[in-house]
This record gives sequence, structure tokens and C-alpha cells, in this order.
Amino acid sequence: MKFKLKPLAILIAAAPLTAFATTELPPVEVTSTKTATVPAGAQELTPEQIKAARAATSDSARLLADFPGVSLFSAGGVSALPIIHGLADDRLRTQVDGMDLIAACPNHMNSPLSYIDPTNVGRVRVYSGVVPVSVGGDSIGGTIEVDSPDPVFAKPGEGTVTQGEIGGFYRSNGSAYGGNLAATLATRNFSLSYRGSTAQSDNYKAGGDFKPAALSSTDPKDISTGISHWLEGDTVGSSAYKSQNHELSAAYQNDAGTQMVELGVGIQRIPYENYPNQRMDMTQNNSTQFNLHYKGQYDWGTLDARAYHQHVRHEMNFGEDRQFWYMTAPGMPMNTEGKNTGAKLQANIDLTTRDVLKLGAELQKYRLDDWWPASGTGGMSPGTFWNINDGQRDRFDLFAEWDAHWTPQWMTQIGVRSDTVRMNAGPVSGYSTQMGVTSYMMTAKDAAAFNASDREQTDHNLNFTALARYTPDATQSYEFGFARQARSPNLYERYSWSTWPMAAIMNNFVGDGNGYVGDINLKPEKANTISATADWHDATGQQWGVKVTPYYSYVQDYIDARCMPGKVCKTGQFNVLQYVNQNARIYGADVSGHYLLADTQRFGRFTTTGMVSYTHGRNTTTNDSLYNVMPLNAKLGLVQNIGTWQNTVETVLVAAKTDVSTVRGEQETGGFALVNLRTSYTWNKLRIDVGIDNLFNRYYALPQGGVYLGQGKTMSINGVPFGVPVPGPGRSIYTSLNYSF
Repeated sequence: MKFKLKPLAILIAAAPLTAFATTELPPVEVTSTKTATVPAGAQELTPEQIKAARAATSDSARLLADFPGVSLFSAGGVSALPIIHGLADDRLRTQVDGMDLIAACPNHMNSPLSYIDPTNVGRVRVYSGVVPVSVGGDSIGGTIEVDSPDPVFAKPGEGTVTQGEIGGFYRSNGSAYGGNLAATLATRNFSLSYRGSTAQSDNYKAGGDFKPAALSSTDPKDISTGISHWLEGDTVGSSAYKSQNHELSAAYQNDAGTQMVELGVGIQRIPYENYPNQRMDMTQNNSTQFNLHYKGQYDWGTLDARAYHQHVRHEMNFGEDRQFWYMTAPGMPMNTEGKNTGAKLQANIDLTTRDVLKLGAELQKYRLDDWWPASGTGGMSPGTFWNINDGQRDRFDLFAEWDAHWTPQWMTQIGVRSDTVRMNAGPVSGYSTQMGVTSYMMTAKDAAAFNASDREQTDHNLNFTALARYTPDATQSYEFGFARQARSPNLYERYSWSTWPMAAIMNNFVGDGNGYVGDINLKPEKANTISATADWHDATGQQWGVKVTPYYSYVQDYIDARCMPGKVCKTGQFNVLQYVNQNARIYGADVSGHYLLADTQRFGRFTTTGMVSYTHGRNTTTNDSLYNVMPLNAKLGLVQNIGTWQNTVETVLVAAKTDVSTVRGEQETGGFALVNLRTSYTWNKLRIDVGIDNLFNRYYALPQGGVYLGQGKTMSINGVPFGVPVPGPGRSIYTSLNYSF
């Protein structure tokens, strides 16, 4: 593998030599990994886990990889989609700083977690299985909460506080590099902070050749024109990216610290982010968001209020890996504009010392336009193709939740939630006559049928959760519960309308290469889930611990896919599919644990960690496997802690994927084992992270990476090779340096 070193990389790589030369290691206080403030049904990352993980990635979704039962659907370099127990994307409620963000793209390229850089993450919390209604809603698979650090205020009598952090990173695979800066100025009552980051990468390399070495177009005329460029056999085309994020926040609190109001303004600029499992690339994503938050403590309890607005302008077209010699038109421009406005009010009322009642209301108003301007004078002209015109999705929720601590051993939680979702869309149209007679007639017929239909839909969804936790003593706890959760379709599932293959393949947020058509009459998904967790550990939580979580979910009206009526779908090729309500069953188990092997004066503490997850998903209507379910997988680690120095050897084991979705043409993948190394060292205010991912440069196919569409003529539904899974990254040596001041 070829490596390119940049000046920043040389500086960062040299820093560990100076740090590790120190023989005097400052003491470090070790505390329990068990956090008493974590709510029922939730898991959290520790600050150390967040700092260690962010050195190896610029994608905040990848911070979730250490949660049992959580896997990732690979997309762009900063836009992976989390999957919890086989349920992904809009089936999860994903909040960033309390905002319910929505992917404003027919390929879901601008996923919610892409709007926060890992260097700006202060807290990560995941609810899987039985989700409390106070954090659920319009989702069936779980809830993910990712937040920036809380505002910093000076302590009484401390005067003015200034603090910040500056850092940078380099990763050899893709020659990725970037930096981050944070600064805060605060008094007892006021706090002003800025956080910014930038990250970019070239195409990454697989652990070996997975295709013939070729130009971005295989036509020999590319050689004479010099328009296209060479892609080596191990290069994963369309995986480069560049991202910039800025956040400015101002906060006020009263002298007692019981009332706080904060206003945050976020700006994102992504000039390009390419997608190896899509037929298009993101050529621009500009987002501006405003987030106003109030939190107050009163004699009767707490009050939390939030209002936010996000405006997104998103563009797609062909990146350079998809250019070919005879392309004279400006590709196929595709534009979307999303406006997302929301508000939430929640009161936690202390009825008694035993009982807490949570009451809340939420409102979200979402508007989406998705249009494709004419391109040249060929089949994508003249006129504008309106994929979604004035798409509307409004949601109003009410919930009540009762927490009761009956005894020091027993607590229960019961909640009910009502979600009302109203959706609508305006009339649509395709390109005009120059697109060809057959394509024009097909598009005109589809548009006429769509425009004549009753497009307004209103869903009334009811959610219910009952959960209990039993803690007989300091060495064990048991949690079990039932949840009934519902989710309404998104705008693309209901309102993508064209059966023309060229348009249908643009509506695909699962990365399987097929084309998708919506159904206005889709029903909401309704999941009935039971889950239990047994947690055994020593009294301190430091010596050993084992946690086991089995779960079972039956989903009524699960939104899957079928061959488009009137179309002929064949195996071994990409097809046009339609979303359809069917039924599904998902079950599995997560096991995690740790054990202290040794605690020595000279060599520190040695701890072994482990995590195993298994998920099985089946469409009970068709008896087909559900799409994109992670096979049996495990992660084993050996961790050494000595002072402020931590070393980790990690093995990732993934079984072969043989349960695949037939209707989507999902490909099987082989099993694999990867070894990762990482070390971190803190010296005064300087933190250094160094690691190697995929130490032995193993080649493997991503079980949840979709199909490879990363180069050449990707527009034709039969114009690219069928059945080549996207490969995972080969060896990558990375290092990061962060200095706090």
C-alpha cells in the first residue's frame, strides 16, 4: 500500500516518541464504569471511549460501534447509518443536540449523525429494544442521542474562565487528514463557545484487488482523451470526502445554577462526499441550524423546552470516478431543499419521593422539495423532473410516563405516547419529449396517475412501554419489558412515483443498486418487542462483569420491497422494486463483559473485554430474509492501563453472511477476522492517540456495505457489474494529537 505523508502527519507522528520517553507517569484516578445516572433501557459511552474512538474516524456514527447490538450500514465517509438489531435509518429515532434531524436526500446521504463531527461529541446514549416513550416516537428500532458538550460556567467566585482544545489527525488509508478547534469564554452567568472541525480523505484502499485495474470508464477512448483517471484494482472508487463543521453557542444561567438557556448556531459545508454503493455522489451539502434550549429546576421537578430549525440545500451529480469520455452534458444534477422545524416541552414532576411523572408534547414540521434540472439536450431534458414537489410531513406527539421506585430493589416505568403524522405532496412531472418516446410515455403515465391520486395521508399511532428493573444487591440487576412502537413511512417511501428505471434507481437509500417506487397507501409499521437484560458484576464494577440481553420483535406492516407490478424482475440483475407492507420477525441476543486479569504495580492493569451479537430477521409474509442484517459477530480486546497510558489489542470476528434478501438481490459475504492496535497517552494537557486498523491488511467484504457502484457508467440499471459487495478498508495507520488549554 502506498502512503502519502503530509506535514501535519509528520508532526503528529513524531509526538508519541517524545511522550513515551517519559519514565515518570502521573497518577490516574480509576472510577467505576457503571454510571448511576444512565436511565433505564439505555447505554452510554464513557468520555474515554469517545476520545479513543474519534482518533480513528471522522464519522460520528462509528462512535456507536462499541455498543452491543449496534452495527453500521456503510455509506459516505462521514455518513454511515447506524443499525440496531437489524433496524436502521428512519426506523431509529436519531437526535443531535436534541434535534430530530431528517435526511433530505433520495439516497439519505445527509444522515442525521453527519451533522456533528466526532471531535464535537460530548455524550452518546443508545436505547435499544424496549425504549421509554419519553425518548421514543415515530420509530420502532431504538433511539440514539448524540450531544455536544454541555455549556461551561465559572464556579462561584472563580471569575472569568477560558478554555479550549486544538488538534489534528492523519490516517494513512486514503491520506485522510483534518483538524479541530474549540474555545470557551465563561463567567458565572454567561458562556460563549465555538467548535469547528475539518476533515477530508481520498479514496480508500481495500486489503487487496477486488476488481480489474481500470480507468473510471472501461472504454479505450478514455486513454486518448485523458478525461478519466486510473483506478487501481484495490481502490474503492467514490469513497473520497471533505467536510467542514462550525458551531457557535451562547448560554446563560442564574446565580444558583437552576435555570439555563442556550442558543446554538451550526453551519455545515460539505463540498463533496462520494458514495461507493450509490449511483450518484454528493457534490454539495450546505446546512444551517438554530437550536434554542431551556432547562430549569423547580421545587416540583424539572422543565425542559427546546425549539429548533434546520435548512438544508443538497446537490448530487457524478463525481470524477463516474465520468466517462463521451459525457458532454453536465452529468445528472439532482437538487433537494429541506426545512425542518421542531419544538419539544417536557416536565418531570416529582409526585412523591417514589414517583416521577413525565409529561411532554412535541411538534415537527418538515418540508422537502426534490427536483432534477435538465441536463444537456439528451434523455434528461428539457424541463425539470420533480421527484417530490412540496413534500410535507408534520408530526404532533403527546406522551405521559410514570417512573416508580417501589423499594431500593424494584423500579417500574410505564408510558403511553400518541403520534399523529400528517403527510402530503404536490403534483409532479418528468422531463419532456427529448427523453425518448418509451421513457416519456412511461413517465407521463406515472405522473398523471400520481397527480390524480389522493396524496394526503394522516396516521394516528399509539406507543406503549412497560419496563421493570430488579436489583437484589450490588452484584446483579435484571431488567425486562415490553414495548409497542409505531413508525409512519417517510416521504420517499410514500411519494417517489416514477417507474422509469433511470429515475427509480435515484430513489435508493439502502445501497443495493435497485430502483424503488413508493406507495401512497403504505401503512405505518408497528413493532411489538419484548426484551430482558441480566447484568452480573462485582460490587465495584471493576473486577468483572457480564451482561446478557435477549430480544424478540414482531413487526406488523413492515415496509419491505416487492417486484414492481407490471415489471419482470430477474435474478442476477438490478430491478425496479416497490415498497410494500408485509410482516417481519426479528430476534437475537447481545452478550458483553469484562474481566480484570491482573493489577500490578509495575505494568498496570490488564483487562479483557468481549462483545458478541446475533440477529436473525425474517419476512414472515414471503419467508425471505430481511435486508442488511448483520451476521453473528464478536469483538474481543485486551486492554492495559498504566497511569495515563492505555494500550489495546482488539480482534473483530464476523461470520459469513448467508441469510440474504432474495427480492433485493443481496449478496452473500464471507467471514473474516481483523486485528486492530491502538494506544493513547496523556501528558499534562496533551493527548496523543496512535493506532493501526486491520493490522494484517486483510481483504473482506462489508456485510452491510451494499453493492459496489463506485466507478464508470453507473446510471444504467444493467450497466455496472452485479453482485460485487463494497469491500472494507485495508490497513490504516492513524495518529491524532489534541492539546487542551
